[in-house]
Amino acid sequence: MPSLLEVKNLQVRVEDREILHGLTLTVNAGEVHAIMGPNGSGKSTLSHVIAGKPGYEVTGGEILFKGEDLLEMEPDERAAKGVFLAFQYPVEIPGVATMTFLRTALNAQRKARGEDEFSTPDFLKKVREVAASLNIPQDMLRRGVNVGFSGGEKKRNEVLQMALFQPSLCILDEMDSGLDIDALRIASEGVNALRTSDRAMVVITHYQRLLNYIVPDHVHVMSKGRVVKTGGKELALELEASGYAQYEDAAA
Repeated sequence: MPSLLEVKNLQVRVEDREILHGLTLTVNAGEVHAIMGPNGSGKSTLSHVIAGKPGYEVTGGEILFKGEDLLEMEPDERAAKGVFLAFQYPVEIPGVATMTFLRTALNAQRKARGEDEFSTPDFLKKVREVAASLNIPQDMLRRGVNVGFSGGEKKRNEVLQMALFQPSLCILDEMDSGLDIDALRIASEGVNALRTSDRAMVVITHYQRLLNYIVPDHVHVMSKGRVVKTGGKELALELEASGYAQYEDAAA
């Protein structure tokens, strides 16, 4: 059985600058991987390329998802296959109610997979049940997508999407950005509720504090576009104490 995600010797450019220089990463179902590193190391670039965000040129290597070539798929195809990216800064969509957005996205994925779309009553029942299980207030669902949301509410909305869409791979791009301790704890509890033996998570962060709440199985240090060190959860504590300088030198 192939790994859920296999990134092999990935090389990526943006305009005339190469950002990823032969990055390799393997993620199996049921695992939580943390990717840490300084600004500019390529962490967010990796997440964007996996999800299919435009503007990046893959010049070498491959990404396999469930054994299939992910780079040959459009972003919506990747989402239907089970790839989900939680953004560092979720965008506001004025004029589009959160419920409308969720139903449209969920039914688009179900249609792409050949499944029946949810009727309005069935969808309303499901989303209310899921929101209640995550302690998300119903009034959030009636508001415009992320419009006027606090940082914590935006991240909880992302967790709600994960719970509804049931992806196989969840990529959390610096979900701790802009969150106070209480909001971080609440968002992390929602993420932990979604950990299963057939779902993997890739958690991208600068700081060890997030990993107190979402405890990883593996920690990878990125520097200058590649993974330069891999270890267990104790590696995050080492980074908190000593910083990234030694790994930046190793990647030079």
